[in-house]
Amino acid sequence: MSDALQHECGIALVRLLKPLEFYKEKYGTAFYGIQKMYLLMEKQHNRGQDGAGFASIKMDVEPGERYISRVRSNHSQPIQDVFKQINERINEEMAAHPEYADDVALQKENIPYIGELFLGHVRYGTFGKNSIESVHPFLRQSNWMHRNLILAGNFNMTNVKELFQNLVELGQHPKEMADTVTVMEKIGHFLDKEVMQLYQDCKEEGLSKREASPVIAERLDIAKILRRSSKNLDGGYAMAGLLGHGDSFVFRDPAGIRPAYFYQDDEVVVVASERPVIQTVFNVPFEKVQEIEPGNALIIKKNGTVSMEEILPPTVKKACSFERIYFSRGSDAEIYQERKKLGKLILPAVLEAIDEDTDNTVFSYIPNTAETSFYGLVEAAQDFLNQRKNNYILENRNTLTKDSLQELLSVKIRTEKVAIKDAKLRTFITEDSSRDDLVAHVYDVTYGVIKPTDNLVIIDDSIVRGTTLKMSIIKMMDRLNPKRIVIVSSAPQIRYPDCYGIDMAKLEGLVAFKAALELLKERNLYHIVDEVYLKCKAQENYIDSDVVNYVTAIYEPFQPQEVSNKIAEMLSSPEINAEVKIIFQTVEDLHIACPKNLGDWYFTGDYPTPGGNRVVNRAFMNFYEGKDARAY
Repeated sequence: MSDALQHECGIALVRLLKPLEFYKEKYGTAFYGIQKMYLLMEKQHNRGQDGAGFASIKMDVEPGERYISRVRSNHSQPIQDVFKQINERINEEMAAHPEYADDVALQKENIPYIGELFLGHVRYGTFGKNSIESVHPFLRQSNWMHRNLILAGNFNMTNVKELFQNLVELGQHPKEMADTVTVMEKIGHFLDKEVMQLYQDCKEEGLSKREASPVIAERLDIAKILRRSSKNLDGGYAMAGLLGHGDSFVFRDPAGIRPAYFYQDDEVVVVASERPVIQTVFNVPFEKVQEIEPGNALIIKKNGTVSMEEILPPTVKKACSFERIYFSRGSDAEIYQERKKLGKLILPAVLEAIDEDTDNTVFSYIPNTAETSFYGLVEAAQDFLNQRKNNYILENRNTLTKDSLQELLSVKIRTEKVAIKDAKLRTFITEDSSRDDLVAHVYDVTYGVIKPTDNLVIIDDSIVRGTTLKMSIIKMMDRLNPKRIVIVSSAPQIRYPDCYGIDMAKLEGLVAFKAALELLKERNLYHIVDEVYLKCKAQENYIDSDVVNYVTAIYEPFQPQEVSNKIAEMLSSPEINAEVKIIFQTVEDLHIACPKNLGDWYFTGDYPTPGGNRVVNRAFMNFYEGKDARAY
């Protein structure tokens, strides 16, 4: 994505089902779980580079022994920093105590981080400070083993204020109004209630307090706690939790907005945000990795039993389509094919833009994440060219010579890597004019491959704000002196803000919204903006389920291509010599390419939860009122 866009987070959970001695004997180390966690987190570094955290639990330890360890980092390379700290601590203990080397029991008793249950998180901050306090996993501590709660997740809640107020009404005093803290405290509240109820049951059965502890662990109903604590949640989430005694869970939202996959055998249960990560780290085939169903929780009890429990009734599945377009690793077998199909499906619009002149067209891509869609686009272009050759041969088969046939067959689709991102370049000056000049040089170009008679087709994952296109890419491409520059987005126009974990909270930052406003002005339709504002304002105090997304009216007077043409005009500038065209994927073709991920609210305004409509209306009111504020 040529626009800088922060997004998503990644989770990783590992539960070892055998005694640690088993892993020492089979794999040569009792630190097997830590090693696997490092790989799971590193393979998901694409999902978060603002921070990383790791937590572990030792099971069945004696009172007085530490059984929970946690380390977090917000350094520039947080995953490496986390495991550097872990390795240094382990190596210190091993060097100081050579007797630990072959004694797994001593290792578990004396060395932190070793254990049977692990939780990891990589973070992109969708907003706010990037302080260490914002880095997951979060920890809710208690002297009661069962009431210790460790939580990490990939989520944003649209109704944090409401959830915060619910906690206040329960008599709590939360330390901050953040979704992770609020969700953790709500789960913690019902965890406390469940533990106390189970303790009363044990007491009535004549058990002592110490005798009651293992019974509580066995009887603790994780699904019941999650059902009670999740009633009012509105957002996209995949959250993972560990309890101090060894139970764990991963819970997914009812619309399946945020992803979560798991694998289980007789040695391990593993959960991650992405399927190919599990495939690679544990060397298992595609079909062995399953998806946690929307509204369900994967629950792993301390005794090793694994179950899938429905927590909230699933709604219409609206898994995030951006996962497929951009966020997830393209090594997933399905995602790879879907991204290629996104490129193939947009070829007809590209051919129209270049007047079907493939002979005088060079195809390329920006940035590297668009490479797979580029392959699909080029394959489709090659099929088009082959069909054209076939038709010519059939029509001229009686007059073709060997030389003319050879000349015909030698014609190929022209592809070049014309843009190379300078990863080391940093825009360190914030003063606008100086910064703009630096931004213009984020990409280098390959000279000598474009002729003045050529069209230059560049495919991108998506176009969000258009800043990098305007300030850098189009200017750099124009230096190659093409006749026409065609920017192709494998995603549709991004018209609406996100509120489920991606950093697109403000309408006025979206180039499609800006283009629609310009069109309204040009056509004397700007009164629609005032009307939309009044409608949004009128439902400001409605309950979420009654709120309607009125912002869709901003786009209703225009065909998608009209908005695209206006975007092209806005992102070009007088000094650009080439004709500039911009093409976006259609929503219909997006659904064809990515049939399992139909969450398209960015493009259509069809939000999968009631809170989404409130957020988009609030975002519009903020724009109208000139407030530089988030909508949730």
